[in-house]
Amino acid sequence: MLQKALFWFTDDLRLQDNLPLSALCQNYADIAFVYVINPADFTPHNYQHKAIGQHRFRCIYQSLQDLNQQLNALGHSLIILHGDPSREILQFVQHNDIACIARSEPIGVYEQRSWQHIKSLLSQLQENNSAPVEFISCWNHTLFDADQIDINPKTMRSFSSFRKHVEGDEIAVNMPSASLELLPQLQTSSTNVSNTGVSLEKLAEQYLSQPLKQAFIRGGEQSAKEHVTEYFASTAPSSYKQTRNRLDGWDSSTKFSPFLALGNISPRQIWQQLKDYENINGANESTYWIGFELLWREYFQWAALEQQAQLFAFKGLAKQKPKTSFYPERFKKWCEGNTPYPLVNACMKELEATGFMSNRGRQIVASCLVHELAIDWRFGAAYFQQQLIDYDVASNWGNWQYIAGVGKDPRGGRQFNINKQTALHDAKGEFIAKWHGHTQHALPLDSVDYVDWPVKVEE
Repeated sequence: MLQKALFWFTDDLRLQDNLPLSALCQNYADIAFVYVINPADFTPHNYQHKAIGQHRFRCIYQSLQDLNQQLNALGHSLIILHGDPSREILQFVQHNDIACIARSEPIGVYEQRSWQHIKSLLSQLQENNSAPVEFISCWNHTLFDADQIDINPKTMRSFSSFRKHVEGDEIAVNMPSASLELLPQLQTSSTNVSNTGVSLEKLAEQYLSQPLKQAFIRGGEQSAKEHVTEYFASTAPSSYKQTRNRLDGWDSSTKFSPFLALGNISPRQIWQQLKDYENINGANESTYWIGFELLWREYFQWAALEQQAQLFAFKGLAKQKPKTSFYPERFKKWCEGNTPYPLVNACMKELEATGFMSNRGRQIVASCLVHELAIDWRFGAAYFQQQLIDYDVASNWGNWQYIAGVGKDPRGGRQFNINKQTALHDAKGEFIAKWHGHTQHALPLDSVDYVDWPVKVEE
């Protein structure tokens, strides 16, 4: 009788270059493939916001559909569990005599704790004469492995220090793993499990209750591969540095981030295609800058591992707390794109409609929230977590700390001159007009003044 194994998909919704999946398939022939949807992620308990919003869940849903279709072609199916991940995984292991669990090593501290909790619970079962369960996990959404990166205060002091460590020591990016289609175990195994999961379509009906105005991308490994291939088949990489700060335009930036966040494609796969492009078309400052941005993403991953819960702390790594608070009315206007700043309004309305915003736009609106509206940065980070299709725990919270001046960068926060940014990036007002950034009655920001007297709004 074959031993049964479980692969738990998380933020690695792909079959190719999925390191723990490949490791599992090399050692087990009877594998169940599982994804857990946690209802708690759809309740507003994260600074009054949901952990997963409509746009991101649509992309997750599409990624799961794609993953299931690929598994079906290999004689398998994806099992969807619905509930608290620790409980659901534990019950699945017990009911199906699972001998091994494999998953990607998590970056976020709370995801790490959940994984450790499951290991602890299963270890307790082993002490009660249950069969021991093996665990397989490894870094799966970074360019480098843990043994390649020296996480110490000097290396991680800033991005520049990290980049110099990587480039100066010539640390090599590991190339993507072999195609999973070459592994016979996956194609010949047949797992019979007592829990066949719940209907993904019914959960989609439950959690995708609001009609979406615009679809920015379609999630899934196949969509990711097509997009990355098309991008590197164009001339866009050779002019990336000149266009990357544009507020609009599909080809102005790579648009890799949604697929990286969902795990539809690995950073190693993108790095390899970048190097292939440079070998054929020549390297220049723009192609270097694509790699530079991948290193920024990498830095935030390892910095999050070092910071742990401090990544979410109001004070962060700063010596003093920010001089900000929470003003509900101001925050609501910021979220809705109803501030005195047309460019900020346009960016926020684009985010609400599409789940996406340019990198330059994110810096501008974050600076506005923290420095112009004096609002606690964590509420902005939580709103981004809910809204963004490319939400990544390390990049999102790390970037917000960077703007607020409580992160790793020793030079303090970043305040952007909104009028200057408007002149630089939307001089003709086309982006503002497209997203209706001009609003009426944007001032005053609050309906009461500093002594709690009502403020009259001019008609």
